[in-house]
Amino acid sequence: MSKRIGVIGIIIEDPKSAAHRVNTILSQYGHLITGRMGIPNHKENVGVIALIIEGNTDEVGALTGKLGNLPGVTVKSALTAKTIEKGENLHD
Repeated sequence: MSKRIGVIGIIIEDPKSAAHRVNTILSQYGHLITGRMGIPNHKENVGVIALIIEGNTDEVGALTGKLGNLPGVTVKSALTAKTIEKGENLHD
């Protein structure tokens, strides 16, 4: 299956209760993640994570589905229309 480059935005409404579960899932899908930025907002008790990913639509759907099923977690993703050929990736 062909891979695509994309972004995933994650909003965690109560980081103290959900951050560990989010990080566990992200670790399971670490092979898809090429970049990650996390911004805590302690004043509002919200965390935001931005991911740059590279994977096929099934893998990305599985990752976003697991994250989106967590209470207090909202996930949105966007993928390029262009596919990456075998042997071609962001790491080269």
